[in-house]
Amino acid sequence: MKTSRRQFLQATGSLVVCFSLPGCAKQSASGAGTTALGNRILINWDGRVTVYPGKVELGQGIGTAIAQLVADGLSIDIGRISLADVDTDFSPNESYTYSSISIQQSGPAFARAAQIGRRHLLQRAASMLGADLLDVSSVDGQIVLRGKATNTSYWTLLREANTHDVVDVDDVAVDLQGDADVAVGNSIARLDIPDKVFALGSFIQDIRLPKMVHARIVCPPAERATIATYNVGTAESMSGVQKIIRDGNFVAVVAQREQQARLAANELSQSIEWHVAGDLPDAQHIHDWLSDTPSTVSNVVGGSAKPIGSGGEKHSATYTRPFHAHASIAPSMAIAFFRDGQLTIWSHAQGMYPLRTAIAHTLRMDVDKVRCIYKQSAGCYGHNGADDAACEAAAIALEFPNVPVRLQWERADEFAWEPYGSAMKIDVSADLDDDSMVTAWNYDVFSCAHTSRPRDAANAGNFIYAQHKANPLPIPAPRSIPQPAGGEDRNAVPLYEFAATNVVKHLASSMPIRVSSLRGLGAYANVFAIESFMDELAGARNVDPLGFRLAHLGDDRAKELLTKLADVSGWSTRPKGGTGIGWGLGFAQFKNLSSYVGVVFELTVAPSTGRIELRRAVAVCDAGKIVNPDGVVAQIEGGIIQSASWTIKECLQFSKNQITSRDWASYPILRFDEIPQIEVHLMQRSNHKSLGVGESAQGPTAAAIANAVSHACSQRIRNLPIKASAYDKIVS
Repeated sequence: MKTSRRQFLQATGSLVVCFSLPGCAKQSASGAGTTALGNRILINWDGRVTVYPGKVELGQGIGTAIAQLVADGLSIDIGRISLADVDTDFSPNESYTYSSISIQQSGPAFARAAQIGRRHLLQRAASMLGADLLDVSSVDGQIVLRGKATNTSYWTLLREANTHDVVDVDDVAVDLQGDADVAVGNSIARLDIPDKVFALGSFIQDIRLPKMVHARIVCPPAERATIATYNVGTAESMSGVQKIIRDGNFVAVVAQREQQARLAANELSQSIEWHVAGDLPDAQHIHDWLSDTPSTVSNVVGGSAKPIGSGGEKHSATYTRPFHAHASIAPSMAIAFFRDGQLTIWSHAQGMYPLRTAIAHTLRMDVDKVRCIYKQSAGCYGHNGADDAACEAAAIALEFPNVPVRLQWERADEFAWEPYGSAMKIDVSADLDDDSMVTAWNYDVFSCAHTSRPRDAANAGNFIYAQHKANPLPIPAPRSIPQPAGGEDRNAVPLYEFAATNVVKHLASSMPIRVSSLRGLGAYANVFAIESFMDELAGARNVDPLGFRLAHLGDDRAKELLTKLADVSGWSTRPKGGTGIGWGLGFAQFKNLSSYVGVVFELTVAPSTGRIELRRAVAVCDAGKIVNPDGVVAQIEGGIIQSASWTIKECLQFSKNQITSRDWASYPILRFDEIPQIEVHLMQRSNHKSLGVGESAQGPTAAAIANAVSHACSQRIRNLPIKASAYDKIVS
């Protein structure tokens, strides 16, 4: 921002509408003279409205959806609205953008705040016009009196009053009824797209600051590696090199130009000898390691660590997923600037306030001396290398004051050092009665933790820099995210109604490979396992897999969605199994409390090679009240594509010494020509609350693909990714 919010407010008349969200920190409305709970909407006299979200925009379109809610609440054209980046100097503190709850949590509050702001302005207009409030309305900020336009608008009211009003929504108890939706429910083009299309500096990679220098990290070859022999060699005298920094096992190069920093870092890496621990598990037997390693065992549902039974016909299976990388298209980076005792950091991490706290603790600075500003990257959903890059840039900036430092990770370092999504093993068994109903369900999930974010002082030891510096911080113990959201046990509790259900989670006590949150967390593998096993049980009794699911569902919305999915996908016309053409179904409600998504996949499997061709995916989504249909469709489409890539391609490779997946050749992802035709059907439920959609399609997609391959080959797929070696031949 070229001016501070205080300066902006002091320019002339304005109205700030404020509110807080449960569990979010309080923030003062600086410059307005009143203590408020989180500055959210700034209505200015010149016709501009600035919205200050607390959640960062990761490319999922939440900013546009919030702008739609504000536009309808204020009864203004959405073109008047601009979205501010999250900045710890003035934005409300809403912690992280995670768990697909941004619109679900923030949306209603922004809508109500906008409605209250509009009412405040209408009250002022009514007073000025000597009219009753019920006789006054507005259209795009223009005041209407008894159905006729006036010469008064929001903007003239603010300009003429020349005051800086603050409305605290939390102090307004009136239950407001908004006007009919105009923007909400329509597919509004994303507000952030034009700047990206026309390269107007929307990405963090585009930032160029005066006198900026470039840095590169000389990464160890593996986790827990330490410097055995340190020698700078010729790197220090190379062209453009400004400084070489060493702090314990942390080594960095600062140079005038990016290429100079890269060349010097590569040269320096040849001069350092490392001691490698060589203690990684056997990659070929990682799932055995997961079930054998010491773990914390706890019950999720059922209250028994031992299997339960009912005496019915018993079935059992084991499902696995590998470690997955975020595989961000753009490697992680950050910019840091230390001047006059103040540290400013530009980052694409998912939470600026937690990042600020953790970095301040790591660098032994006062929190109020650190400022974090969010800028988008072609990044990911989950905890990739962005937090680490921010901390490393900050540490370098302290050693190189008064000059902005731009730190860019290398592609190989991104693959080797980001926190991965954990491998998982799932043992499931069930009893079936004579009516093909499940009478006992046992489910054990084995996993490493699904979160290791350096979110505060207690967790700052999760930074790579904090572990490598001369006085390292302790690495926190693995932490399990509690239900109902869950981590490794996210979506481990079936939505289906069984006579008896027992779910147990086994959290590995140590994490030999660095892991953290990846889109969906444990839901991806858990839905894959549950939905695959439901197909197996249906097959054991030779009944329709979709009908088998319906028979075990008590949730009317879930049943309605599956019925619609059968209709729009043409489920009743699917071919018989074993012909090389497969149809598969997957379904879940994300976290059992968010969006419902069902997916049907149609694919082929080549008899001679086992090559899978993804032909068609049909999805139905129930996300409650949908703010931006196009945004929801985009999220479901993106989730299907990413999950398809995980399911048939992605698998992190490693040896006893180090990660060996270092590039796109050793970690292939789905290519453009492999993407299937995708249809997404939305179930608009205007009378229900909005539900998050960002992570809802991943699990159903994995199950639908695996079930389709099994249908094509008449052989059950239980291990991901699906390889040709998983089945011998197609039964014709």
